[in-house]
Order: sequence, then C-alpha cells, then structure tokens
Amino acid sequence: MRAVDEAVAAKGGSADLMRNAGMRIADQVRSMVPQGAQVIAVAGPGNNGGDAFAALAELSGQYRCTAIADPSAQGSDDRLAARGRAARTGVNFVALEEATDPRQALGDVFAIDGMFGTGARLPLPEAYRPFARALDCRRRTVLAIDVPSGIDALTGAVSDDAVRATVTVTLAALKPGLLLEPAREYAGDILCVDIGIDSKLLSAQPREFAALDDASFLALLPKRPANSDKRSAGAPLIVAGSAQFPGAAVLCSLGAARAGAGYVTVATPAAAATALRTHLVEQVVVDIPPDEACESALELVLDIGQRSGAIGIGPGLGLDERTGIIVRGVLAKTTLPAVIDASALFHLSKHLDILKDKACVLTPHAGEFARLSGKGTIAPGTRVDRLREFVERTGITTLLKGSDTLIYDGTTMHINPTGTSALATAGTGDVLTGIIATLLSQGLSPVDAACAGAYWHGLAGQAAQRTQRIGVIARDVISELGTALPRE
Repeated sequence: MRAVDEAVAAKGGSADLMRNAGMRIADQVRSMVPQGAQVIAVAGPGNNGGDAFAALAELSGQYRCTAIADPSAQGSDDRLAARGRAARTGVNFVALEEATDPRQALGDVFAIDGMFGTGARLPLPEAYRPFARALDCRRRTVLAIDVPSGIDALTGAVSDDAVRATVTVTLAALKPGLLLEPAREYAGDILCVDIGIDSKLLSAQPREFAALDDASFLALLPKRPANSDKRSAGAPLIVAGSAQFPGAAVLCSLGAARAGAGYVTVATPAAAATALRTHLVEQVVVDIPPDEACESALELVLDIGQRSGAIGIGPGLGLDERTGIIVRGVLAKTTLPAVIDASALFHLSKHLDILKDKACVLTPHAGEFARLSGKGTIAPGTRVDRLREFVERTGITTLLKGSDTLIYDGTTMHINPTGTSALATAGTGDVLTGIIATLLSQGLSPVDAACAGAYWHGLAGQAAQRTQRIGVIARDVISELGTALPRE
C-alpha cells in the first residue's frame, strides 16, 4: 500500500483518493450514528489525519462535527486541502494541546481515530498516547481509519497505547496485521472499501498474504453436479476414535457429512465401534480388530481407502505404538489426499519424511505444532515466521490453528478472517478435520481445502454463537454448517 500510495501521488491523483476515502468513511458513520449526533475525530499529522478531515467535511451538514488536531502539523498538500475544506463546511477545530483531558474532550460521543495509519512507527508519539488510550470501544463507539493507531499493519504487533476500535474501515486493500493477533482484538469489525485506486496498480504489487471473503470462499466451494452419485459427491475415509475418545470420531464424521460428503466411512478401533454406531446412522462404521497383526489392520484401512476420495486421520486415536504403526503405514502407502490432525500428528512428529511429495495438510494447534516442528513453544508475535520456516523446511501444507488461523503452502500465507472465541471448546477441531476431508475428497487441493474449510468452520462458529450466545458446543457448529453458507 505504501508503494501504491507513492505511485498515485507521483501521478497527482492522491487528492481524489483522500476525498474518496472521506466519502467511504462518512458512509460507514451514517450507518452507525443517527443524524444530528456529535462526531469527534482525532486527526494525526499525516494523510490519515487528512482522511479524517475529508470524512468530517462530508458529514458536517448532517452531524455536529469536531476535529481535534495539532494546528502546527502541516503534512502533505492534500492533508492541508482536506483540513481547509472541513473548516469551510463548518467543522469545529480544537487544538490538540488544548484537549488536556482526552476522555473528557471526547465525552461519550461517536469518535473517529484518524491519528496514524500504515506509515506509523511504534510506539506512538507521546502527545497522541492519551488520545489513543481514550479511543477505546469499551467506553464509546470508535471507528478507526485504515488501521487502529498503535498497531503494526504488517505484523499485528500492538503498542501499549493502541486504539481499540469498534469498526475499522481499511482503505483499498486489507492489511495483514488487522487479522493477526494481538491486533485482531483491537480492530473490531473490518470493512475494506474501494477508494478509486486502479485495480491494475494494486494487482501489480507482490502479495505475501491472502484472505478469503464470502465471494472467494463460494468460488472455491465445490458444486455438486446434477448427475452425482453418493461416492462422486465426496467419499472421505475417517480414521479416528478410541475407547477413550469415541466422540472425536463421531464429530469428525458428522462434520464431513454436513460439509456435503455423499458417503462417509469411519475406520475405528473395535473398542469404539459400538459407541460410534449409536451416534452415526448415515455413516458406515468399520471395525479395526484389536487382535489382528498391524499389517492386517493396515491392509484393511488401505482397502477401504481404495473406494474413498480422501482420508481424514487422527481425531481421538490412541497414542500407543500399534496405532502409530497403522497411522504411519496408511499415510506412507496411500495415494489419497489426507488431512492429518490430533493423535496422528503425535505419531508423525519424528517421521515427517513419510509425507514427502504427498497431497496432505497438517492441522496442529499451537501445542501440537511445538512438538511437530521440533522448535518448542511459539513465542508471541512469531506465528507467521514459525509456520513459514516449518513449511519451507518440510514442504508440507500446514494449517496452524488459533484465533488467527494461518494456512501456508510455501507460496502465500493465508490468514483466516472468520471465527469466534466460541470455537474454543472441545471437539471443534475434529469438526474442522471432517470438513477438510470432505473438501479434499471433492477435488480441492490441500491449501484450498484448508482455506475453505477454516473459513466455513469460522462462519458456522459465528452462526452458532448468534443462536446459542453461551455454551456453544461442537455439535452446534456442525448444525450451522448449512445455514452459515453465504448467499450467492
């Protein structure tokens, strides 16, 4: 975005972009605040402050508008022009140094954070820190322009005095820091708006990060042909469960079915089979006998796989060596795409070479990743770097779970924008494995299946939270998979 801004400015078009940004910000304010209300913006010394002035100029005929700004800050010619336009339209100006008590100056009114954008360096300048602390969505409604002041737009790092926004109107393109922790918590709802930048200029920039939206998610989602039969519609094989954790296999299988699979087969240890058959009606449960040699059990699973389109392996499996031999044997000998989770990650932690050149995706949470990577606990702020290093070293597409779920295939770092803390409950990871297994069986690549699966899983979690409000469980997420799909 910095390169794009410089290119636009070199062609003399940045004044139009600032005015367009002001209009888009004003549109969002109108959707949140009744006419006649008071709106206060804190404007910084750069173009972010100019965007705030441009927004107030658009709003001043319908709202009582005030700008708190440093009168000595000149900034660019575009910022000065936007300030002059705001003054001519009746915006009231208060000098930054005169607002000695920022909380009192802001009152309880709707506030706009226009202090610092993508060009900011942390920490914030001392004069603006009290205003950043006062711009807190826990006390008032706050709209941040582009990024909340005090966060790093690239890394998601947060200063001690960062703004907590109700909504962030980000300009032209989504900034990765808005989706990464800890900044994700500060951004609130995120709206990306078009401000008139030539799409060719944007697309010419190198992209290291990507995120789905509803339209791109639906474009990825396989469509069931009219002449489908139950297997061609998606036939994942789920290898999961144990006497201790039969529920993981149930949740994984139901997640696969609700994600659109036409024929779900579950291979599970005999000790778990009765419990699975109690809860699974439409899915086929196959026993893995406990008394057969590992080779015979392995051949049984591989034989079932010949009639399947993908494998989901790991949820609820035992940690014993016999199970490990079967898990590693299946993954070494199968040609099917696979999603590998939970106990299967444990059994593979020192045998990742088995997956060389395989079409697969690993789905660890942070603790599992620490073991799998061999590099220990993930330090705050290092998730992107740690995942990038692991995938580039192993060549295995990996989905790193978390409130900022990351998917990396060695090319682009995908950040999942959906989800909710309601998903922090037992079994939801098993549901995700089932969803991805179905998408793999329907022909998606590992990275596309992981991205689409995480996005859909997050939407279902959000829908479940709206319905349940508190006490969301994994089965609620499964129930919402159909209803959570965006409308085309």
